Amino acid sequence: MSTRILLATRNAGKLVELRRMLSGFEIVGLSDVPEFPDAPETGATFAENALAKARDAAAATGLVSVADDSGLAVDALNGMPGVLSARWSGRHGDDAANTALLLAQLGDVPDERRGAAFVCAAALVVPGGEETVVHGEWKGTIVRAPRGTNGFGYDPVFVPAGEDRTSAELDPAEKDAASHRALALAALVPHLQALG
Repeated sequence: MSTRILLATRNAGKLVELRRMLSGFEIVGLSDVPEFPDAPETGATFAENALAKARDAAAATGLVSVADDSGLAVDALNGMPGVLSARWSGRHGDDAANTALLLAQLGDVPDERRGAAFVCAAALVVPGGEETVVHGEWKGTIVRAPRGTNGFGYDPVFVPAGEDRTSAELDPAEKDAASHRALALAALVPHLQALG
């Protein structure tokens, strides 16, 4: 029998992506388990936040748990919004407000200095056992206006290196093959397979 794996996220867009990327495993979401309190994301790094979320989920449910923390690191903003990406505008999960603020902050930054990277830390916690954290990074640039309707978060303003389309203009399979989350999850798969 395969191990059930809990994806510890309440972000609907992220859950869809993670389910696609881990389609070979028996996946359950937070809506499939009894509710438990979310610990605040107080870590200084993506890895700290991902590990805290996975630990909380594993302790509350007894299930092998995977959590990620990810965000956008913009060169001209010294790596910000970073771990504050989801609440950059002051309202957690308000993608439109977060993106609008980011574009306003980069308004005077010339195109050649608009480098950025999506960064992801994914954590796997086995109750009473192994803890693993892996990372993925997707380099690109920030465009001046949103384009595309796929994805979520900052996808409409992020153009991956070597592309002329934003992440939100890529189809899901293209994004799943290259994104920061895809790279982190690919690194996590061998650890999940080892669980049997």
